Amino acid sequence: MKLLLTSAGITNKSIAKAVLDLVGLPASKINLVFIPTAANVEENDKGWLIDDLVHFQQQGYNSIDIVDIAAVSRDIWQPRIEKGNLICFGGGNEQYLARILKESGLGDLLPDLLKTRVYMGISAGSMVAGQFLSKELLKVVYPEDDFEGKLESALGFVDCSFILHLNSPHFPNARKEILQSLQNLTSPLYALDDQSALKVIDNKIEAVTEGEYLKI
Repeated sequence: MKLLLTSAGITNKSIAKAVLDLVGLPASKINLVFIPTAANVEENDKGWLIDDLVHFQQQGYNSIDIVDIAAVSRDIWQPRIEKGNLICFGGGNEQYLARILKESGLGDLLPDLLKTRVYMGISAGSMVAGQFLSKELLKVVYPEDDFEGKLESALGFVDCSFILHLNSPHFPNARKEILQSLQNLTSPLYALDDQSALKVIDNKIEAVTEGEYLKI
C-alpha cells in the first residue's frame, strides 16, 4: 500500500515529486480523484480548500475529478473513484470523514482499491489513514474543536497518529513543547507542518519536508 500523508497538500516541489514517485507516472498521466467530504461540516471561509485544488491544478495532471461521497450514492462515486490512480481525501473534520467512510462503504473498499492506486491525505484526510489519538489528547492539541461523544474509528493503514499544521497560527497548541508533553501515547506520533508530508510504502515511513516535522 502506498500513501502520501500531508498537512496542507502539494505546497512545495518535494511533495509534488513524492506524488510522481508513488504513482510511478508523469504528471500528464495522473488521474486525480479529490474527495472534499471532510470539509462539509466546516464553517466559514474555505480559501484553504480552494488553495488545495489550485495546487493540484498547477501540477498539470491529466484530470481532476471531485467526488463528495456524502452527496452521491455508491453507484455514482465508486466507478469515478476507480478511474483514478491517485485518490486524495481533503481536509476538514476527521471525525465526520471517518464516519462517512464507514457509512458509505468506501472504507471497506479502499484496501482493494489501493492495491493499484495511491492514497493521498490532506490534514483530516491524513489523520483518518492512521490511528486517532484519544479524545483527551486531541482536546489538548485542538481545544477549539468539539470532541464530545465517542470517537470514530480511523482506517488504520499505518500504525501511528498524526498532528497536522505544526506551528500554524490557526492551531496555537500544535507546538513542539505541548506535543512532547503528551502522555499515554499508544502509537508513534508524527507532527507535520504545512511544508511536510510522510511517504509510506508498505508501512515503511519516510519524511518529505521543506519545513519541520516531529516524531514522538
